[in-house]
Amino acid sequence: MSITATVINDTIKLPEGVHLADATEVLILPRLKQRQTFAERYKDLIGSIDTGLGDLAENHDHYLYGAPKKTRP
Repeated sequence: MSITATVINDTIKLPEGVHLADATEVLILPRLKQRQTFAERYKDLIGSIDTGLGDLAENHDHYLYGAPKKTRP
């Protein structure tokens, strides 16, 4: 038998109509929420900031470390 219950204030609340005898041993397996990826968490912000640097992906070493800028052929 499988029952889906809810925990409220550290107390397990069984669904209406479900009754278990006192001293019944139960196994509890929490159903954890799946973690969001970074992109899912910040999806509303992605692309909202314009750096003004059209070649940022190509020249990230230049902007981060001062390496010579790559030029397009």
